[in-house]
Amino acid sequence: MAKKKKGTTKSQHELLENPEALAEQLSKTEAFIERNKTAVLGVIAVVIVSLAGLFFYRYWVDGQNETAQLEMFQAQYWFEADSLDLALNGDGNHYGFLEIIESYGATKAANLAKFYAGVSYLKKGDFDSAIEYLNDFSSSDLLIQARAYSLIGDAHMEKGNFEEALSQYRKAANHNSTKFFSPQYLMKAATAQEKLEDYSGAIKTYDTIIEDFSDSSEKQDARKHKARIERMASK
Repeated sequence: MAKKKKGTTKSQHELLENPEALAEQLSKTEAFIERNKTAVLGVIAVVIVSLAGLFFYRYWVDGQNETAQLEMFQAQYWFEADSLDLALNGDGNHYGFLEIIESYGATKAANLAKFYAGVSYLKKGDFDSAIEYLNDFSSSDLLIQARAYSLIGDAHMEKGNFEEALSQYRKAANHNSTKFFSPQYLMKAATAQEKLEDYSGAIKTYDTIIEDFSDSSEKQDARKHKARIERMASK
């Protein structure tokens, strides 16, 4: 146990119990403030300005986010209708995802627009742009973030970057692992391992699905693919 500093304790008790000592200490404090009035007032002013600036910045960002969400409604409609060029670039009257990202960069809506833009580019076959925007996206929603990792993996698979695809699929599967989505991501990971001719690794991944996600719909597919690889190895 740490030893108490007797001097400090005694001084504190003296201030609490001796009005004269307290008055003397207050007098010293007032004298210090008086001697350093300009510096003290400067510090107070900086704190007030900083707090006011933070408040108005948050107020401005909230307003910008609300506006961006309204702007994004039409872009989301185009996205759902598979009108991907309009969803990305707008029509001159309504913003597309790219304009929302550029104009409202500090907002949550612009962050979500990056996800939509990444998916749009993935559907269009522009895999480099898909990777760029999905990498820039981040979310506290664990399911959506895991989905973003998986989509990045899909883009890398299309480019033939199987090692990076595998890395992204593993990140997706391990990010808030769930019995609904993790088996899907693990199946993709096993496919990437097969592309890399890492058959023993693929078997281990299929085993993880079979053993750890026995209630999943992917379990039977994992068993079939594992048996296929084992037959290949026995030839």
